[in-house]
Amino acid sequence: MKPNTRIWRQLLAQRRSFSTNPQRLDNYAFIGLGQMGYQMARNLQAKLSPSDTVRLFDINQGAVQRLAHEMKSQQAGGAAVLVSASAAEASIDTDTVITCLPEPQHVKSAYESILRAELASRSQPRLFIDCSTIDPSSSREVAAAVSSALPNGQGHFVDAPMSGGVVGATAGTLTFMLGAPDSLVARIETILLRMGKRVLHCGPQGAGLSAKLANNYLLAIENIATAEAMNLGVRWGLDPKVLANVINVSTGKCWPSEVNNPVPGVVETSPASRDYKGGFGIALMRKDLKLAMLAAKEADAKLTLADKASEVYETTEAQESCKGRDFSVVYRWLSGSK
Repeated sequence: MKPNTRIWRQLLAQRRSFSTNPQRLDNYAFIGLGQMGYQMARNLQAKLSPSDTVRLFDINQGAVQRLAHEMKSQQAGGAAVLVSASAAEASIDTDTVITCLPEPQHVKSAYESILRAELASRSQPRLFIDCSTIDPSSSREVAAAVSSALPNGQGHFVDAPMSGGVVGATAGTLTFMLGAPDSLVARIETILLRMGKRVLHCGPQGAGLSAKLANNYLLAIENIATAEAMNLGVRWGLDPKVLANVINVSTGKCWPSEVNNPVPGVVETSPASRDYKGGFGIALMRKDLKLAMLAAKEADAKLTLADKASEVYETTEAQESCKGRDFSVVYRWLSGSK
């Protein structure tokens, strides 16, 4: 006996409506096309199906138009590209909104405009993925606003700051530190792995930012200590390459000593060997350090080296020959070199 065709179709439709397969997320908005976001959006679009759609927005409309042109002219199976006039317009008819913005106030402003809009209904909960590096309290504030505007699980806001810099964003090798409920991890990973190579689930919403800021606080301190140790050795007459080799097979080994050594010529691929150009800008390190200090204060956690480290970066950046350079340029300031 053949099954009733109409009933069979209804059953199939019900199965599809309750599916949690992340592949169904075919409408995306990408908001924030700075140095990182521009490359991340490019990789996302290129790895999506032609039946998918990516809507782009940035206050710099020149960047939006340039990226849209690149995507359309180089498209080889990537998603369709639409240009939006605002964050709200980009998000109205999307399943997933990805934001990558400079400061907490930019994130709050973007989501205020998105949540004020009349968002079209979706077949499954909307996902808002914020890849900005902001303080965890601001992130939780935005998450609460999303939950209030889209109650009963209609929308989820998660934090996914990344590590890897512009080089990693361009190559699609970023590491994301995810703060999200366990139930959403698989769905989010599918999306983030189109822009990176690793997703580290750190805990509930806000945990990704906490992990990133803790790591970057440590990096800020290690960078200064490495610069001081290298300067000390050079002043004592040691060959900097010899000293670096000793440190890197001993207990002082760290990323700033081995990969991002601050002395020009020690590591040929480091920013120091190209006049401290490229890499992780000192202004960004100052920003992350301040965010870590704010979060530590809210958690009543002592950071005994933070104030001095912040002073070192501020003083270094004020020097004309250090502005806009990689954060390892503190060695230039410490050593008094040109």
